[in-house]
Amino acid sequence: MINIAFSPAGSREDNPLLIDYNTPYEVPPFDRIETRHFLPAFEAAMDKHNAEIDAITGNTAAPDFENTVAALDYSGFRLSEVSSIFHNLNSSHTNEELQNIAREITPRLSAHSSGILLNMDLFDRVRHVFENKDSWGLDPEQEKLLERTWKSFVRGGAALESDKQQRLRQINERLSVLTLQFAENVRDETNRWELVIDNKNDLSGLPGDLVSTAAEVASERGHEGKWVFTHHNPSVMPFLTYADNRQLREEMKKTYINRNNNDNEFDNKDIISEVINLRIERAGLLGYDTHAHFVLEENMAGDPYTVNEFLGDLWNAAVPVAKQEASDLQDLINREGKNFRLMPWDWRYYAEKLRKEKFDLDEEETRPYFSMETVIEGTFMVVNRLWGLEFQKLDDVPKYHEDVEVYKVIDRDGSYMGILYMDNYNRPTKRGGAWMSSFRQQSVRDGEFIHPVITINCNFSRPTADAPSLLTFDEYTTFFHEFGHALHGLMSDVTYQSLSGTSVPRDFVELPSQVMENWARHPDVMTMFARHYRTGEVIPGDLIERITDAGHFNQGFATVEYLATAFLDMDYHTLSEQKDIHPVEFEKNSMDRIGLIQEIVPRWRSTYLMHIFSHGYSAGYYSYIWSGLLDADAFEAFLETDLFDRETAESFRKNILERGGTKDPMELYINFRGREPEIGPLLRQRGLE
Repeated sequence: MINIAFSPAGSREDNPLLIDYNTPYEVPPFDRIETRHFLPAFEAAMDKHNAEIDAITGNTAAPDFENTVAALDYSGFRLSEVSSIFHNLNSSHTNEELQNIAREITPRLSAHSSGILLNMDLFDRVRHVFENKDSWGLDPEQEKLLERTWKSFVRGGAALESDKQQRLRQINERLSVLTLQFAENVRDETNRWELVIDNKNDLSGLPGDLVSTAAEVASERGHEGKWVFTHHNPSVMPFLTYADNRQLREEMKKTYINRNNNDNEFDNKDIISEVINLRIERAGLLGYDTHAHFVLEENMAGDPYTVNEFLGDLWNAAVPVAKQEASDLQDLINREGKNFRLMPWDWRYYAEKLRKEKFDLDEEETRPYFSMETVIEGTFMVVNRLWGLEFQKLDDVPKYHEDVEVYKVIDRDGSYMGILYMDNYNRPTKRGGAWMSSFRQQSVRDGEFIHPVITINCNFSRPTADAPSLLTFDEYTTFFHEFGHALHGLMSDVTYQSLSGTSVPRDFVELPSQVMENWARHPDVMTMFARHYRTGEVIPGDLIERITDAGHFNQGFATVEYLATAFLDMDYHTLSEQKDIHPVEFEKNSMDRIGLIQEIVPRWRSTYLMHIFSHGYSAGYYSYIWSGLLDADAFEAFLETDLFDRETAESFRKNILERGGTKDPMELYINFRGREPEIGPLLRQRGLE
């Protein structure tokens, strides 16, 4: 496990982050890394990167692809590794010292990156190569790297006048600090809040394992003999789904959707206003109408008009379905003899009741068949059937936390592919949500294939004394989703790191993840592995049938709450002039404009919307449903042949999973599918036709 003690750094020669790891498969030496090692490692790695840049600009030979563009891509390898380890640990297993280092190093890393993109000697060499691109005899991957490198300099401000470059540096550094602070505020306020229950009657309706977990949390937090529920998803979502006490559901929902909007030390409203205005200013400096125009230039969608038109078409299909769902839930409330109007804190509770009534399906009936262990086993089985991969658990490699499991990934031909870390359970030291990342990306350096080291993180409920971690159906599909991202990183087979794996446009990166959810939902897949954690009984066919029949249930709600956030993101980022932004008022106006019904709130509200204010999805939250268009259409290619058709799977691997960002994403998709995607499969998938 990683040692989080803080003490003097010692020499660079003794720093495990700066020397050969000498670990199995060259994974990070977590057993030797201490928090004190990071700052000197960052400093040494930045020095090394600067020396590599100086070597490129000081090369007396005329600029060409290899000595400038390829050399630039190869540079910064040590800094990339140090950064990957640090940022993953700060997300997965943080502590106060790591957070302090993040606050110090984040603006310095931003300045370092800006210094490279605004290095005029380097830019002149890249310009020469780009302007003579037809002279080098480049292959398609090299052409793509040259194009991306050139664009990164231009979009990074290299063509600006010096005073504007200086302002751009300031903006980038300030944004790096603000987005970090935003995420820290969300994490800290989420961790701090608790609902303490001391009356057993208030637990009415809640599943037994949720109650057991709440008792354990209460004990850990000093509330012995009581029950504590939190704003972490494995606690808040089932509470809103099953708690009979409407007053407590209202308290849970209102506090959840008002996170970081409480005028305290964790409030994010001023941060949002400053972030948006800085993004507006940066877009203007670089010659773009809005931040959205700047972002979308590099995405499949291309421009805000295309995104909003796409979202509008889906909105028009989804809202009538959501309104009918709201009417059905209100009817159920009325049939129960209640005299209140359906509100957001009622939706999940009555939707679960209606689902049980319509389909005789209770989420608690499904969870015993989806223990963490069986879900992992099932995922491995699916991936083996499709691509022949094998996963060998490793017990002799360093880990940063006891929850982590590590696997060696073996390709169909028996060759070593890469390493996969899985960190599945929630804890106070981990940020919320689920994500995939890497400790090392795949590339080829000096003729040597660099194998990737990939990690996936989730926040599922921990095992209790009585039961393993049991996943809801949504959590089960979430695991398949993140595993799809992992495959994108593991199967990468390119030369240059900046084009590797998930280094693709934001609205294409979710295709490999979301397509995996289709297998998770398929009846034939569930029968392959889903077994009751106590009896070992295979999931009954009638239960699978009820799950399948309920597949379109509540999809109006799910689509509308998602689209509301996507519209909000676009409304923020299509602003063209700076102004004093009041996020609560801005959000209300945005929701009024699209006509969001009062029974639904956006999936993510402004003050805790980390996707766009911290995690790189600004003007890109629409990407999930854009990729949904791709994944639904792609999965139909398998349904047209066979669920595990090897030829189709191999085509998806060769044209999508292995190719990273080496070609235009639509070209990659057409190479796989034979045509552009169609919207029909997405509408059918969501029951919106």
